[in-house]
Amino acid sequence: MVRTPLTDEERDRGRALGQVLRAARGPRSAAAVAQEAGISLDTLRKIERGAISAPAFFTVAALARVLGLDLDALARDLMPDRRTPLAG
Repeated sequence: MVRTPLTDEERDRGRALGQVLRAARGPRSAAAVAQEAGISLDTLRKIERGAISAPAFFTVAALARVLGLDLDALARDLMPDRRTPLAG
């Protein structure tokens, strides 16, 4: 299966996600957070630096749980506004 290349906007959003997760981790070690979330340390590091721009939903959900982040707020902050004005 061929994957559609990510847009610049999607890559930017991935970097922003990584920054949010890194900030939420604070002084906790990446290894401890990765272990608690059930992901590899390498995966967490790649997400934090934006190398994985579109991590799997359950990976983000696990990290949000461990870091005490609200998934709704995270999505609201990182997703572009896709509402379109009503024709009228």
